[in-house]
Amino acid sequence: MRFRALVGAFAATPLHPQWLLGRRSPPEGIESASGIVLDIGAGDRWVRPYLGEDVEYLALDYPRTGRDLYAASPDVFADAGALPFADGTFDGVICLEVLEHVREPALVIREIARVLKSGGRAWLSTPFLYPLHDVPFDFQRYTEFGLRRDFESARLSTVSLRKSLHAIRCAGLLICLAIAGPLMPPGPRRVLLPLAVPMVLLVNCTAWLLSLLWPDWNHLAVGYEVELCKL
Repeated sequence: MRFRALVGAFAATPLHPQWLLGRRSPPEGIESASGIVLDIGAGDRWVRPYLGEDVEYLALDYPRTGRDLYAASPDVFADAGALPFADGTFDGVICLEVLEHVREPALVIREIARVLKSGGRAWLSTPFLYPLHDVPFDFQRYTEFGLRRDFESARLSTVSLRKSLHAIRCAGLLICLAIAGPLMPPGPRRVLLPLAVPMVLLVNCTAWLLSLLWPDWNHLAVGYEVELCKL
């Protein structure tokens, strides 16, 4: 824990292996949410301050991950694949970094569509190129086209779909994580830390600079952010 805390202290600097990700931020358009909004996988409710004061916010999480891994205290504990709400209950649904952690993501997407009112909006995000996390509750990765397929099947119209991170920053992030990842568990590998720190610094700075000079490539992304509308 002390080692993780030490690493976290450098989160805002290029010494940190995830520096290229930038600060956690809500998906675009979420500030327009109104009425009753459901946050699936709410965690520490970090999204709430970005919503209007008049929004009726309901946080939902899954016990084995939200409670046991993150000590979350949502309004409701439930399975995202079997939401305990009537059809057309919500004006908006938020589901950030959740689809990779459920066994049947297409079912969760259909449930989101079911509980949305007609014309309601949903904001989703999911990783594409990112290491395993929250193991063993990490089951799949979506491509852009896999997302569009399942949205269409659920009768959800894609308002916008954006990839996250410049392709070169994505590659730099993966290199940094490959350097730092083996050193995270306690053990003798920690002796490599003095070598790892300058390596991470070099990769971060090089990728950041190159991303300013080189064209982006749509085929390489850390993940996707999507805004949807129920037809």
